[in-house]
Amino acid sequence: MSVNVSRGVVAVSLMMVLSGCNAGSLGSSLGLPQSQPGNAAAAAAAQQAVVQGFCPVISLRDGTAVYRTYARGKDGDAQQVVLQASLADTTRSCSRTDTSLTINALVKGRLVAGPQGKAGTINLPVRVTVMDGDQELFSEVEQYPVTLADVNTPTQFIYSKVATVPGNVSGTARVFIGFEQPKKK
Repeated sequence: MSVNVSRGVVAVSLMMVLSGCNAGSLGSSLGLPQSQPGNAAAAAAAQQAVVQGFCPVISLRDGTAVYRTYARGKDGDAQQVVLQASLADTTRSCSRTDTSLTINALVKGRLVAGPQGKAGTINLPVRVTVMDGDQELFSEVEQYPVTLADVNTPTQFIYSKVATVPGNVSGTARVFIGFEQPKKK
C-alpha cells in the first residue's frame, strides 16, 4: 500500500512542477527571461525566418563518379593504374534569402592506390555544376587535395562545396558533382 501512496505523491508532485513551469514561476525563480505577449511577436518578426521548401537534388553523372590515372603512356592497362578515386553518397542543405539560394553540397569519396601508386597528396579535379533545365547557373572545378598515407590502405574523404545561385530557381534544378575527366589526346 505504501508503494501506491508513494507513486501517487510522485505523480502529484510532478504535476505541480509541470504546472509551475507553464505558469512561468520556475523560470523567473531561476532568473530566466519571461515571455511577454508583445515581445514574442517582435522577436518573431526580427528573426525573419524563411521556410525552405526546395533544395536541389545532387546527382552523380555517368562517367564522372570515377577518376583513374595511369603511368605515363599506359592508359587502359590495369597493371599501370596509379590511383583510382570514386564518389558515392551525397547530401545537401540549403538556405534562401529574398534573392539567392545557397546550396551546401557534400559527397563522400574514396581513394585507392593502384599497382603503380605511391603514398602522398593527390589533387583530385572535382567539378560542381548547378543546372536549372538547360541553363547552367554555377560551375566550378576545384583541385581537391587528398592524402594517401599508405598505398595498402584506401583513404576516405568528404568533399563539400557551397554554391550560391539566383533564388528563383525552378523545382527541376539539380546539382551535379563529379570528377573532371582528363582530355583525351
